Amino acid sequence: MKRLYALIAIIVIFLGFAYVGEGGTGRPATVAKPTVGILQLMSHPALDAIHHGIIHGLKEEGYRPGKNIKIDFQNAQNDQSNLMTMSNRFVNEDADATIGIATPSAQALANATSKIPIVLGAVTDPQGAGLVKNNQRPGHNITGVSDQAPLKEQLGLIKQVMPKMKTLGIFYTSSDDSAAAQYKQFKVLCAQEHIRLKAYSISNTNDVDQVSQQMVQNVDAVYVPTDNTVASAMQTLIKNSNAAKVPVFPAVDTMVKSGGLATYSINQYKLGVLTGKMTAAILKGKKPATTPVKFIRHGDLILNMKEAKRLGITFPGSLVKEAQKKGEIIK
Repeated sequence: MKRLYALIAIIVIFLGFAYVGEGGTGRPATVAKPTVGILQLMSHPALDAIHHGIIHGLKEEGYRPGKNIKIDFQNAQNDQSNLMTMSNRFVNEDADATIGIATPSAQALANATSKIPIVLGAVTDPQGAGLVKNNQRPGHNITGVSDQAPLKEQLGLIKQVMPKMKTLGIFYTSSDDSAAAQYKQFKVLCAQEHIRLKAYSISNTNDVDQVSQQMVQNVDAVYVPTDNTVASAMQTLIKNSNAAKVPVFPAVDTMVKSGGLATYSINQYKLGVLTGKMTAAILKGKKPATTPVKFIRHGDLILNMKEAKRLGITFPGSLVKEAQKKGEIIK
C-alpha cells in the first residue's frame, strides 16, 4: 500500500511540474510558428500590391510576420525553373500553407505538392487552369481568390468612351492560361455586341515592340486582359500606341497608371487582403477542399486624365462623376 501511495505521489508531482511548465494553461508553453511560403511570379505593381495585401490580411487575422508566423517570400523573376525550385523549397521546409501569386506560381506549387494547402493569390481561371475541380468545391488541397476581370463592364466602358470605334484589338500572351481564357470570353462578348475584334498575341516581352507596332496601325483601340507579361512591358506598348494615337484599355488599375486610358478594375491590394484572410482561415483549420474560390464581381472605375489629354479624348461627364465618387482619377 505504501508503494502505491508513493507511486501516486510521484505521478502527481510529475503532472504538477508539467502543468507549471505549460504556464497553467494545459497547452504547450511555446507553439512553433506556422510557416507560409509565398511564391510570386515576378515583380510588377499589380503582383506587388497583391503581396502587400496578403501580409495585411494575415495581420488582420492575428498573424504578424516575425512574431507569430514565418513568411518565406520567393520571387521567381518570371523564370520557370525558379518556380519549380522555390515550390520544392516550401515542400522541403514543410510549410503549413503556400500562396501562389499568379497562375504559373500556383501551377508550380500544385505540381510540387498534393498535401500542403495551396491558396491561389489572384488566379483568373482556377478551374480552366486545372487547379480545382470546380470553384464551389475545389477538392484536394487548393482553394483561393480569383482576379477575374469584369469583362462585360470593361467592354461597355470602351464602347462608351469610343462610340465610333470600328475595330478593337486585343493584345495578350498566348502561353498565359489566364490571358488566353479571358481572350476567349472577350471574343464572345464582342460578337454579342457586334464589335469587330482583332487578336494579337505574343510569346514573351521580346515580341511586344514589333507586334504592338503592327497592331496599332490596324485598330481604333486596344484591350489588354489580365496578363503579367504585357504588364511588365507596358511602357513599350504605350509608347507605340501613343505614337499612333490609339487608346489602351487594360484590365487592371496598375496598367492604367502605367499609361492605359481607363478601366473597371478589381483592386489588386484588396485581392491580396482577401487571400491573406483565407490563408489565415486555413491555418486555423479550414479545409481547402470544401472552401469555395472567392470572386470580386464588380470593379472600380479608373480614369487617366493625363492620357486622355495626350490622345485628345474627352470622357463623358457621367464617367467622370462616377470615378470621383467610387473610383479614381489619375491627373
